[in-house]
This record gives sequence, structure tokens and C-alpha cells, in this order.
Amino acid sequence: MLDLWFRQVRAVDLRAGTLTLAAPSADRAWIERRYGALLDRSARRAGAGIERVVVADAPLTSLPQSPTPLAPNPLHTFERFVIGPGNRLAHAAALAVAELPGQAYTPLFLHGPPGLGKTHLLGAIAAYLAEHRPELTVHYTTAERFTTEFVTCLRQAGPDAFKARYRSLDALLIDDVQALEGKRRTEEEFVDTFNALHRDGKQIVLSSDRPPEALEQLAERLRDRFHWGLTVEIQPPDLRTRLTLLWRMAASLPLDLGEPGALAAIASSAPENVRRLEGAMTRVAARASLFSEPINQALVSTTLGPLSHAVAARHPHAADPATVKEAVAGATGVSIDELTSKSRSPRVAQARQLAMYLTSELTGLSTAAIARAFERDHTTVLHALRAVGGRLEAGSPTLAALHRARRELGMAPGTHADDIPSFESRAEPPSTPARPAATRTTDVYPPRSTPIHLP
Repeated sequence: MLDLWFRQVRAVDLRAGTLTLAAPSADRAWIERRYGALLDRSARRAGAGIERVVVADAPLTSLPQSPTPLAPNPLHTFERFVIGPGNRLAHAAALAVAELPGQAYTPLFLHGPPGLGKTHLLGAIAAYLAEHRPELTVHYTTAERFTTEFVTCLRQAGPDAFKARYRSLDALLIDDVQALEGKRRTEEEFVDTFNALHRDGKQIVLSSDRPPEALEQLAERLRDRFHWGLTVEIQPPDLRTRLTLLWRMAASLPLDLGEPGALAAIASSAPENVRRLEGAMTRVAARASLFSEPINQALVSTTLGPLSHAVAARHPHAADPATVKEAVAGATGVSIDELTSKSRSPRVAQARQLAMYLTSELTGLSTAAIARAFERDHTTVLHALRAVGGRLEAGSPTLAALHRARRELGMAPGTHADDIPSFESRAEPPSTPARPAATRTTDVYPPRSTPIHLP
């Protein structure tokens, strides 16, 4: 308790037996009333000739013209952000506001459960602006820090000083804005700050664990303002995104990856949270390093528990028909619609057969279930399994396409698709031009930002 009241108290003068203490004006009267007699007695016992203690208002300290920003994690850059179906739009929007602050989307409101990359994207925006637009005043903070700064300013310098500090910004980035719920005074000041920055065309980026309409304890006018720009949901990473993250982590560590399939077991252990996924990989890597063991499914099971081993054993790569179709479409240049169409052209038929073969191999589904997934009957699936099995000679286009599809599923380290001959029939030219994997990256990303991109 004493530390709470006396943390900012300082001795400023001693003359004629009187010790003068300076305290914040908001605390001075309480300290003098509650502790005045105790201070006098303690000073006299100190034996320094002090007979009396006076508590005076401390002079206002000058506050910095701009608030102190939160230091972003140096690993939080656009280049290190792994893009997948669940976060593609959020990444594109974040990059757009970083390149054109105040012109693209303001506010940009990112929302989604914890551990999906919201903080990474806010940090990437801050880092990008610091590097490419150093003339701008950018403030990256959290809602909790915003509240603390506001309360501190009220006690030391008043609301006008806070307004002057925040409304001179060029870009304001606030993480975990849901922490403003229930703080009415801070909400009111944030609304005023928001209005001033938005009116002046400044950039505002916010993140939350819920969409604006779900922040029920926030004032309606504040929730309404969150919808003035672009609101983007970040969804949990799919299997291929998780595997890409794990491959990158494995590549950055001096590890012996004994079984590539072990990564699928790790990916299955944390299906909805990137932070937990990284934690799982860290635990496995630490055990492998400490005991000089290769990373295999047995090690993963020992480290993470039997669940990951059971999932990996049942479905080595946790694939489903939809995921396999995507992988085969990416590997062959045949669209997903064509895979389930009535087309019998050799090019489409061979790609469809390959997808059925890979679905059977990875999912353990019955031929009847696979037939339903491809809108065929089970005899067609049986024929596909035999046909693909007969074409898997070394060096054959079918084997090359199978390897390419496996890489699309994260079953082996990714390589450039052009290193392997394309899968197409020579008997009939393709009705739709094959789409090489190298051109599947969306055009909104500039050359200087080269994230790992998943179709």
C-alpha cells in the first residue's frame, strides 16, 4: 500500500528543519491527511534535525509529444507470414494499408480467435512503415497500454495532453481492442481520438478476438465505427498451412527429420492455433535435440501424447477428398470443377483417376465414399485405382504428378513445380491451359514481399 501512494513522491527541499516532499496533485491531500503525522514522527526519529514534513504539489512533468510505441516482434514481418485460405484476405488488406496508409482501408479491423496471426500482421504493418515510411508518426500499442497511458495522462497532465499526443499520429495500430470493454471513460476518449484521426485521413488498424457486433459491452457508436472501413475475419489454418509452417520451422533448425509424415502428426495435435502448433514443434524439436533422436512418429507420440500418434496412424496426412482435389488440381492444372465434371478427355480423366487414387491412399475411405465425393459409382473408382497403379513406372508423367500432388499436401519439402514435367495427355490438347504452381500467387503482393503462399 505504501508503495502505491509513495511511488511518485520525491524530497525536493530541506531548510529550517522542514522537509518538503513533492507528490502528484491527485494524491497530495490523501497523503497529507492519512500519513502526515506518521511522516513527522519518522522524520524526527531519523535524527537529521527535521521537525516537520510538508507535502506539496509536484510540478507537472513534461510529457513526450508522441506516445511510446510497443516494440514489435522482429519476426513479425510480411515475409515471414505464411498465407493460407483462412488468412489470405487479412494478409492482402494489411499489406495494402502498409503500402498506402490512410488511403486503402481505414479502419482495418482484423478479428479471430487467439493465436491465428493478428498480432503478427499488426507488427508487420508497423515494421513495414518504419522501414519504408520513416517520416510518418506510427504508434503500435495494445488496448491495455492505451488505457494505462490515458489514466496516467489524466493524473499527471490532464486530458488535453493526451489528446495532443494521440491526435498528431499518422497511423494508430491497437491490438486486442476488446480490452476496452467496460472502461467507459477510456472508450469516450478513444471515440474522440478515432474521429479525429479518421477525419484527417490517418490510418487506423485494430484487432480483436471477436467481430465488432460481438463486443457487446462496448458502446454502440464505437462498434459502428469499427465497420466504417474493412472488417476481416482470420480463420484457423488448414492442414496444408499448418504443414507449411512446420516445414519452415524444421528447415530453420538443425534437425534430423527421420519421417516427413511425423509433421502431419504434429499438425494434427494443434489444428486451430498457430501458437500451440509452434509450441508443439518446439517441444518435439527440443526432445529430438536433447536425446539425439530423429523426428519420427514415435517421438511425436512420446512428446505430445498418444492422440497425435493415433491420428497420424489412421490418416498419415489427415487429408480429406476436398483437400486431395485441391492438391491434384494444383499439381495437374485441371480445375476442381473438371475433376467432378462429366468430361472424359484423357487429360481430365487421368487427373480425376489420380485424385481418386490419392484419396484412397490417404483417407482410408471406402470406394463407395470416394465415388460419392467425385460424383461417380464405385466401379469407376476401382478402375481408377487399377489404372493409376499400372502407370506408376519410374519417370512416368503419372508418377511425377503424384509426387507433385504429395508436395502440395505437405508430404515432402516443397520444390518448384517446373522441376517436374507437367501432367497432361499428348493425345488431346488441354481445353484449359495448365496453370503452373509458380503463378498461383495472387497479384496483390508486391515483389519485395515474398510470403509462402498456398493455393
